[in-house]
Amino acid sequence: QVQLVESGGGLVQAGGSLSLDCAVSGRTFSINTLGWYRQAPGKQRELVARISRGGMTNYADSVKGRFTISRDNAKNTVGLQMNSLKPEDTAVYYCNAAVTRPIPGGSTLDNYWGQGTQVTVSS
Repeated sequence: QVQLVESGGGLVQAGGSLSLDCAVSGRTFSINTLGWYRQAPGKQRELVARISRGGMTNYADSVKGRFTISRDNAKNTVGLQMNSLKPEDTAVYYCNAAVTRPIPGGSTLDNYWGQGTQVTVSS
């Protein structure tokens, strides 16, 4: 099992910055990828950014150049620095951990989620 606890978020004006942090505990040695997803009202949850254990990153096109994901494997944390925020960034942001689990003949990935934290950007 893996537990994720998010912190940060809140209300900010357009053009401002916010940072999110996620503390990960449990079977951290089996964590493959850590990431941030978001879900706006009436929309599906979408990937914002993710980072592999080795530091490779992926970003949604909508946040490239504005958001930066970081990971500290020693402290088992993942952060998201959000700059130049736009009203369309308003959503509940969720921390995600993809955890490797052995199965007969190989392995699979299980997804774990934090409770979510609200980010609201006013125009």
